Amino acid sequence: MSIEITTIRLPLPLKMSTVNCYLIHADGSFFLIDTGMTNNRRQLEAELERLGCQPGNLELILLTHGDFDHTSNAVYLRQRYGAKIAMHKSDVGMLENGDMFWERKIDNRLLKGLFQLLIPFKAENRGRPDIYLDDGDSLMEYGLDAEILNTPGHSSGSICILTTAGDLICGDLLTNSTGKPMLNSMMYDRSAGDMSFARLKSFPIQTVYPGHGNPFSWNSVL
Repeated sequence: MSIEITTIRLPLPLKMSTVNCYLIHADGSFFLIDTGMTNNRRQLEAELERLGCQPGNLELILLTHGDFDHTSNAVYLRQRYGAKIAMHKSDVGMLENGDMFWERKIDNRLLKGLFQLLIPFKAENRGRPDIYLDDGDSLMEYGLDAEILNTPGHSSGSICILTTAGDLICGDLLTNSTGKPMLNSMMYDRSAGDMSFARLKSFPIQTVYPGHGNPFSWNSVL
């Protein structure tokens, strides 16, 4: 199977930073991993069109975790492209309820209120996924030769997508936003994040595609 991965880098609100979406082209079908926020919806659609992704050939919208900068356009894109949304069951409450702190080990009402004020997750962008992913699931039935790895730490339902070619799309488990690949410092369960990272060392990973920053060689973080 021939797989081509394209990085779509999108701006976050208030010029805070950027977030990566990844479009996989595999044997005529497309798979979008993460969706950015609503402020960059038109830019995302323009990039999808430029890359040949259109209603009818987008098979899946895969969400690496439930944070708003990764999920905010998912429901809209499902309606627009007719693609199914897939994510881990442990982060479903984030997408369904618009609650970024769903099942996270944090109890800070002030922080929660601040997020709701600055980055509201409107009702029209909420919804339930069509497919619940779990550790070890294969995506072959959807046309993608890749495996799901549940890698909790940043959130309980964080996942990585590992292709047979050794491409690891890791969401926010690992980051390269400062130019130095590392385990993400934003961990809601640090011990779980450490274990997730240690577990990855047993897989034949070649290239890592993070949620923030540039792709990098797996050997650079070992």
